[in-house]
Amino acid sequence: MSHIETLAVHAGAPDVRDFGAVSAPIHLTTTFTREPDGSYPHGHVYARTTNPTRAELERCLAALDGGVDAATFASGQAATNAVFQALGPDAHVVAAADTYYGTGVVLREIFAAWGLSVAFVDMTDLDAVESALAGAPPRARRLVWVETPSNPLLHVTDIAGVVERARRHGALVVCDNTWATPVLSRPLALGADLVMHSTTKYLGGHSDVTGGAVIARTRDGDAGALFAAVRAVQQRAGAVPSPFDCWLLLRGVRTVALRVRAQSANALAVARFLAEHPAVEAVHYPGLATHPGHAAAARQMCADGEPRFGGMLSVQIRGGRDAAMGVVARCQLFTRATSLGGVESLIEHRASNEHPETTTPQNLLRVSVGIEHADDLVADLRQALAR
Repeated sequence: MSHIETLAVHAGAPDVRDFGAVSAPIHLTTTFTREPDGSYPHGHVYARTTNPTRAELERCLAALDGGVDAATFASGQAATNAVFQALGPDAHVVAAADTYYGTGVVLREIFAAWGLSVAFVDMTDLDAVESALAGAPPRARRLVWVETPSNPLLHVTDIAGVVERARRHGALVVCDNTWATPVLSRPLALGADLVMHSTTKYLGGHSDVTGGAVIARTRDGDAGALFAAVRAVQQRAGAVPSPFDCWLLLRGVRTVALRVRAQSANALAVARFLAEHPAVEAVHYPGLATHPGHAAAARQMCADGEPRFGGMLSVQIRGGRDAAMGVVARCQLFTRATSLGGVESLIEHRASNEHPETTTPQNLLRVSVGIEHADDLVADLRQALAR
């Protein structure tokens, strides 16, 4: 099964299901029976450590990203935190200056307090990445946290280039692949050691379940040891998804390839419209040839052989914050809401959802493009911008 559509439908499922069921069952049990000799013949002991529905989801997600194993969590933030917890104190993390707001918060406010040092750099500048690695405290365990495209400015990081620089310093590379998804990008094939997803977004795809996942490229060496530590955090700290959440995610994954391709096509149409509108100051979307990361995105967002640039974009409105908020208020088809990756299109004034010191421009709107007809989406934005 080499094609993403086939993997999404079939990966992770056991050869035989009880009663011949086609759809995955939901195993709601919290504990499992033992044999008279004390053994667990089916490999499951207690739901915090393993569950059959969760195990199927993890096999599926590992296959989608081309990895050897996956650990799932109750949210994307729980998955992110597990990676940093697995590093232990006195490690050194290099992250993008415009990394996702929630990632920056936990690095600055939680993990810095227990001894983890962080350098925030322009991740599009490979020399800056290498300098930050070279400047790590002596003997510190080094890790580069890549997020591409970035949230919310859609900067594109050269994953293979970062991996090359990281290897020179014995550093591991983790890529947040939430926005690109395994439909468009395979960071593990480019050398990343772990991939993280907020499965709440495109993999779930219906705005009805929260979750996160970490996928491993290998079980060997330092990268394998880091994933083993992530698994230990998952099982011992207990931020695991419920069986029903796992079932919802499995259901969502089955159509992810179809949805992401439709969302990418719609987002490109919306971006092209916005780029020509006189009320727009700037459009941030790597599918536009004018985007500074267009070439890099075309190289690494082509997992199925054809470059596609995802369903996310951001736009800056002339006239500042009030003008941007007015556009959001006048939208009729776009839903005013935070999050992304669902079948419905969302729009939000991003800076309002971040801390008061945010560097996100006050006139910036973040847009998650759904699977509605592109002409209807453009028409809604046209009327919202016209006034």
